[in-house]
Amino acid sequence: MDVYQIITDRIIDMLEKGTVPWQKPWEQGIPTNLVTKKPYRGINVFLLATQRFKSPYWMTFRQVSNLGGSVKAGAKATPVVFWKLLSKEGKSETEKLDSEKAERGETIPLLRYYSVFNLEQTTGINIPAELEKVFSPIQECEQIVAGMPNRPQIQHLESRAYYHPEKDYINMPDPESFEEPEKYYSTIFHELTHSTGHATRLSRTGITDLCPFGETNYSKEELVAEMGAAFLCGTAGIANSTIDNSASYISTWLNRLSNDKKLLICAAAQAQRATDYILGRSKLTTDESTGGPNEMDKPVTL
Repeated sequence: MDVYQIITDRIIDMLEKGTVPWQKPWEQGIPTNLVTKKPYRGINVFLLATQRFKSPYWMTFRQVSNLGGSVKAGAKATPVVFWKLLSKEGKSETEKLDSEKAERGETIPLLRYYSVFNLEQTTGINIPAELEKVFSPIQECEQIVAGMPNRPQIQHLESRAYYHPEKDYINMPDPESFEEPEKYYSTIFHELTHSTGHATRLSRTGITDLCPFGETNYSKEELVAEMGAAFLCGTAGIANSTIDNSASYISTWLNRLSNDKKLLICAAAQAQRATDYILGRSKLTTDESTGGPNEMDKPVTL
């Protein structure tokens, strides 16, 4: 039995037994003040997290200056808000007195704000050693990524993982933001599998048609991508660290398609074609311009 069949059988077995909820294997982290180390709360979490900076660390202009850094030219600050309680006489109260007087209706809540900058908007500031994360590359996985023929551009500009079919590029969160290096590679294998559907590669429906989220072809494409990621993880020897997440993720999409096991097998066949492409194991047997059959169109037996 080849690695594709082994992985497919393991996933089917896990689906039959039930799987744990799938979780995103990377984390941006809760927005936190770099100086005080305190996480922001309430609406401030939303205000800061939606800015799409990769770093979770924020500072006021004064904090940046005190750390010996500077704010980049043109950088725009983001407001964060807080409530300040004033006595009816107009005097600010201590937190304890505020709490006591608020219960008696003797204070007036006023909404205030101040501005902060993300670490990426500054220069000259180093992250404290205790906050830094170290990523350990896995050589076998690096070789698979580097060796893919006609590979799309891979960038790390946002804390999101996705493949952009129209512009043909992959965006990945920073490797350091993943819980384990195996989960970084599992995620990038997922996006690389998506990219094989591009018209310049395997021209797979679901990518070329740009199906909206939730449509059947979109769901099928997600199955193909996760099966492809599982196959590549198996090839690289890291399947034991990623198979739980793969099975759980596939389960969510199978539920959208009525748990059709035949669909999983069909998706596995397309995922095998995609994996062979990424590994450089397949070759067109006719001129692409003729639109004739090629090696990727032949039936795949699992």
